[in-house]
Amino acid sequence: MERFIENAMYASRWLLAPIYFGLSLALLALALKFFQEVFHILPNVFALAEADLILVLLSLIDMALVGGLLVMVMLSGYENFVSQLNINEGTEKLNWLGKMDSSSLKMKVAASIVAISSIHLLKVFMDAKNIPDSKLMWYVIIHLTFVGSAFAMGYLDKLTKND
Repeated sequence: MERFIENAMYASRWLLAPIYFGLSLALLALALKFFQEVFHILPNVFALAEADLILVLLSLIDMALVGGLLVMVMLSGYENFVSQLNINEGTEKLNWLGKMDSSSLKMKVAASIVAISSIHLLKVFMDAKNIPDSKLMWYVIIHLTFVGSAFAMGYLDKLTKND
C-alpha cells in the first residue's frame, strides 16, 4: 500500500504539466496584446507627444518583461517539478535550462517583479501631474515593499546556502 501511495504521489507531478502549458497560452495572449498595442501606436506615432510615446514604450517593455518571466517560470518550473526537457542535439538551448533550481527561480521571479514594478512606477511618475499625491505615495510604498521582499528573500537564501 505504501509503495502505491508513493508512486501515485510521484506521478501526480504530471498534473502540473497542463498548468505550465497554460502559461504558454498566456504568453500567446500577451504577444497578441503586445502587437495590438504596436499596431495601434504606429499610425499615430507622429501625432503623439514625446511623453505619451514614452509611456506606450514603457508599457511594451513591461509586457516584454512579463513575457520573459512567463517563459522562465514555464520552462524551469516544468523542468524542476515535472520532467527534464529533452531538446534535440543541434537545437538551440537556453543556457540557464537545467541550472535553475526552485530557489534561484524564486529569486529571478522576485527580481523580475521589482523590474516590472520599477517600470510601472516610472510610468506613473511620467504622468504624476494627473495623479493625486496620496496615490503616488501608495505606488512608491508598494514598489518599496517589492524591493524589500526581494532583498529579504535574497538575504535569507544566502543565509541558508552558507549553512
